[in-house]
Amino acid sequence: MRYSTEHKQQTRDKLLASSGALAKRGGFASTGVAGLMKAIGLTGGAFYNHFPSKDDLFTEVVRQELCKSPLARLANQGASRERLVRCLQQYLSLAHLHNPEGGCPLPPLGVEIARAERPVREEAEHWLVSLHSAWSQTLEDEALAWVLISQCVGALVIGRMLASESVQTQLLQANRSCVERALNESC
Repeated sequence: MRYSTEHKQQTRDKLLASSGALAKRGGFASTGVAGLMKAIGLTGGAFYNHFPSKDDLFTEVVRQELCKSPLARLANQGASRERLVRCLQQYLSLAHLHNPEGGCPLPPLGVEIARAERPVREEAEHWLVSLHSAWSQTLEDEALAWVLISQCVGALVIGRMLASESVQTQLLQANRSCVERALNESC
């Protein structure tokens, strides 16, 4: 039986959404095609009707997850310095730290992106360069934009490595204070 183009697109969209959440929660490389398809109620054989390879799926997952990241929304809306401060305060929160599926894909997927094939890394680079450009305009400081991006992502990576919520809170508070200080001093 042939499915409509609309049905095929809906299935593809479900696969992308599910794969993004699975990848951010437990890693993309560790989940096989059968597991990705099972998450949306299909068999592994149906996968190749939607993507030529798992690497192609990962490239699209990275593209979609980066585009819907809180950092991307901020960059796309031409944020003011004040809005950037508020966004980074939310980014560096316990709520974001404890919700990798719904948050920025860089902390949970960064290492996998670094190990991925060139198209995945190129997709991530394109997005990061665009983010950097937007923040550089807002901050009027290219170096500070790179530092803040790295600091925020790194803080979440380290925070997720910690076992104690009290230490996580200290780490996030220290980073929020540092970000705020850096943004105030660069005015």
